[in-house]
Amino acid sequence: MKKVILSVFVAGSLLATSCKNAKETEEKVNETTEAVVEKTEEVVEKVEKAVEKTEEVVSEAAKKTESAIEGITIPEFKDPKAGEYLASYAEYAKKKKEAGTDALKTAELAKTGADLAAKAKEVVAGLDEESTKKFNSVLAEIKAKLNTEK
Repeated sequence: MKKVILSVFVAGSLLATSCKNAKETEEKVNETTEAVVEKTEEVVEKVEKAVEKTEEVVSEAAKKTESAIEGITIPEFKDPKAGEYLASYAEYAKKKKEAGTDALKTAELAKTGADLAAKAKEVVAGLDEESTKKFNSVLAEIKAKLNTEK
């Protein structure tokens, strides 16, 4: 009988201790959850600010692209390489126009022109039919501006 009573007391004390531990564990889980939620909200805020800054940078880059050669706007493409290429070609055309008949500057730009011509084939190969037409149209505009405004 003593063994049974002793066993009941041991079981009771274990049960009381485990309930106390469960409450402490639940409180710790709640605190941790709150901390995770706060940190997540902070990270979300930082990401939103980074996205805003990125949008500003992209907007500024688009403005620079438009101003490389007056009157030509470079549209958006599914493949960003096409827009980047047109922007770099517009910058090349602007420099070539500014060089005019200066043989030294024209010679320096010749390599850039050759590199851009080779790269155009790679860029067009990655575009769909509609994007290729748009790409070629803008490229023709840039070339026309370069040839008419020397």
